[in-house]
Amino acid sequence: MKAVAFAQSGRLVEVNTSDNVLKALLAEQVPVKMACGGRGLCATCHVYVDRGGEGLTPCTKREKRTLGLLGESTNHSRLACQARVLKDGVVVRLPEGLFVEEVADLEALVGRRAEDRLLHPVDGRILVPVGKIITRSTVERLRSVEVDLQKIMADTRDA
Repeated sequence: MKAVAFAQSGRLVEVNTSDNVLKALLAEQVPVKMACGGRGLCATCHVYVDRGGEGLTPCTKREKRTLGLLGESTNHSRLACQARVLKDGVVVRLPEGLFVEEVADLEALVGRRAEDRLLHPVDGRILVPVGKIITRSTVERLRSVEVDLQKIMADTRDA
């Protein structure tokens, strides 16, 4: 068993050696979307590794490609679904904000002020800053992304 710590809460979660960081997030009931189902194709499980990055498996080509799309990616960014825990001492932190997984998630909030930053599901850029009103135009910009994600997921199932 290995321990993963969460910077925001300071809590430790034990996972089996070689389990991914996503499993620790889910065990801690962290609200992470996993739009691509944990295949490393989206950014909805993006985390920052504050300490202990050497205790994780190296980035895969797919993960590097996806992280390259992120607007707020750093050299400490990982996809929780791809980073497997090999040693103790890993400390992760979630990006501030909520990833929008589906257009319907955003449509339900049109006309309201964003309580959290709303983030693009693929590249992580800020769609709606805190306190700004969520508009129909923001919803429309996401429609093509939703179709692209569905196509990517279908293509990976067929492969």
